[in-house]
Amino acid sequence: MGEASPATDPDGALIYPGIYKNLSPDEIAARRATSTPYALRLDMKKAIDLLKARNNWPLTYTEIDPSGTRNTIECTPADWGDVVIARKDVPTSYHLSVTVDDAIQKISHVVRGRDLQASTDIHRMLQALLDLPCPTYHHHHLINDEDGAKLSKSAASKSLRMLRNEGVTPDEIWENFGLIKKSA
Repeated sequence: MGEASPATDPDGALIYPGIYKNLSPDEIAARRATSTPYALRLDMKKAIDLLKARNNWPLTYTEIDPSGTRNTIECTPADWGDVVIARKDVPTSYHLSVTVDDAIQKISHVVRGRDLQASTDIHRMLQALLDLPCPTYHHHHLINDEDGAKLSKSAASKSLRMLRNEGVTPDEIWENFGLIKKSA
């Protein structure tokens, strides 16, 4: 029999195996005092147990689909394992930052790409734990290149402005970048 593949989160990253989960307070202090990298993680099992004790489980959110229909989505934050909330080199994670920022700004509707839809489960977990409001969500299609990879700044992809300057029309973007299927 072969070995089982290590568990991965919805983004395909390895799930933290918990190797430092039970460090003593002295060991934690010693690691923080040195240049040893560290991460502060949300203990997902404890977080879920706490929300169940508060009768705030299962977690859900409202998703508006492309047709405008409102759907209730049930979250599965345990799929992410013990997510990073902060690291020695980064004061807060993307997840904690956007969750708190949305609440501070009283955001009622969040629009993000479909590539971030799975992480909404983490954001709902943090909203529930911090007693923050839950906005309504819409996760839009991504614009992909000819090979199906999403266009992004991090990959030095052409921006919509660059495409427009090259004479690409909105209809061509819809047809050629994976937003609609070409009719036969």
